[in-house]
Amino acid sequence: MVVKMKNRISSVILVVFITMASPVAVAQQGGTITGDKSTDMVVDAVVMRPLGLAAMLVGTVLTVVALPFTIPSGSVESSARELIVKPAAYTFTRPLGDFSDSSGEAR
Repeated sequence: MVVKMKNRISSVILVVFITMASPVAVAQQGGTITGDKSTDMVVDAVVMRPLGLAAMLVGTVLTVVALPFTIPSGSVESSARELIVKPAAYTFTRPLGDFSDSSGEAR
């Protein structure tokens, strides 16, 4: 009885996740997140760009704080690239409304 109930709950959870993921996949195939390019631009300008700027500023502070540890290990450049340069590129160099990761690196 308990096993049947666990299977049923797992099935319901799986169906919910698949249902929720489907519209996202369809929206991304069309090249937009919200389904409308102008709404994507507004969301980008009002939400994502300020968050990118904040991430860059926090990354700058973290890079400076981590300098005593990154200088001896020789990883100053890689930590600065990940914590400062990538958020700056995301914030300032990508086209408005384009949420794709165009860094060219494989994850």
